[in-house]
Amino acid sequence: MMQTGLAARKAAHNLLQQVTTEGRLMSEALGAGALDDLAPDDRARAQRLANGTLRGLDRADKLIRPHVKKKPSDFVQNALRMGVVELALYGAAHGVVNSYVEIVARNKKSQGLKGLVNAVLRKISTDVADDWGKSAVPILPKWLRQPLIEAWGQKAVAGIEKAHFVGAPLNLSAKGDPADVARATGGVVLPNGTVRLADAGQVSKLAGFVEGAWWVQDAAASIPVKLLDPKPGMRALDLCAAPGGKTLQLAAAGAEATAVDVSEGRMIRVQENLKRTGLKADMVVSDAFDYAETGFDAILVDAPCSATGTIRRHPDLPYAKDGSEFMALFDIQERMIDHALTLLRPGGTLVFCTCSLLPDEGEVQVEKALNRHLGLTVDRKALDKPWIDPAWITEEGGLRLRPDYWADAGGMDGFFVAVLTKPA
Repeated sequence: MMQTGLAARKAAHNLLQQVTTEGRLMSEALGAGALDDLAPDDRARAQRLANGTLRGLDRADKLIRPHVKKKPSDFVQNALRMGVVELALYGAAHGVVNSYVEIVARNKKSQGLKGLVNAVLRKISTDVADDWGKSAVPILPKWLRQPLIEAWGQKAVAGIEKAHFVGAPLNLSAKGDPADVARATGGVVLPNGTVRLADAGQVSKLAGFVEGAWWVQDAAASIPVKLLDPKPGMRALDLCAAPGGKTLQLAAAGAEATAVDVSEGRMIRVQENLKRTGLKADMVVSDAFDYAETGFDAILVDAPCSATGTIRRHPDLPYAKDGSEFMALFDIQERMIDHALTLLRPGGTLVFCTCSLLPDEGEVQVEKALNRHLGLTVDRKALDKPWIDPAWITEEGGLRLRPDYWADAGGMDGFFVAVLTKPA
């Protein structure tokens, strides 16, 4: 008979292995069915444990290091990491230690180290809660940390890392009055109108879900459409639409929204949310570069990017990636701006954004676009909102958002947004 919690721990360990040794994003592993064999409660537990370990990886390694002569294999090290995190944050020592000893013992290559795992975790368990709390906030891997320090400075990166370690609360965009959604769900309304819940539980059980009163969307991700300020009847194109939050915002404002995305599976989710909320948009499954309809009043380009702004919700990213593929993304972003401008009517508005912390995917892209396209301008008046901190506004007139902003209220994703106007 399998001991309590072992199935979830084994699944979480498998997720951690895929991220740290195979370079797979957790979303890829989950999409391939990594947790499909588990009961719902165990699925949630496994995902929470894997994410918690990834957030605290650096801290766990520091606590393990004094107890091992040399770093063991990744399989054993990941078992130790998860054991430390669970002992510090979640579980009683007896069940935790036995489970990770069992995981190591069942692997032929590592079974000889089950005694090491047992000894290390039992030693650490004595003072792990205090030691965990005294340890420094985990830092990003060097490949990402160094360019962020060069861009934003040591103090800002320390704040970003703290926000990553804390994780992200649930954010909702309201179809109607945010205050009504906040009252119904027990949330608070942020300055930009986002409703934030510190401890949400199961999303589908929240008040207003079935009725379609809101959809899940990070505060930063909602800002591009808020800067566009769509009006009823506006022809608006969401060029990389999935997961669909911006399309829903456009439709809720009364715009004639068209959503384009290359992923049929992800567009099914967008359609489900449109149906749940009672909103309408034209849905087109297509590569953005193949889409050719013209004459739009406004186009949103949330371009494919490094997603480095979403690490507080996706702590696997720094360990599954190494930055080697980013140059190809920079090229796609540049081409996507150029293509979107061909679809926009003269005098129309292009909102370019990326959920990235790298200037190459934001500020630099706008500077280069202004140089490539004669007459293209940045609409600085679009940033004239009472809730926008002037410190967020960049030199070229875009908006730089970071996880350490609104830190006391739970932070936000890292984002870059610029509102561009095509010459008339």
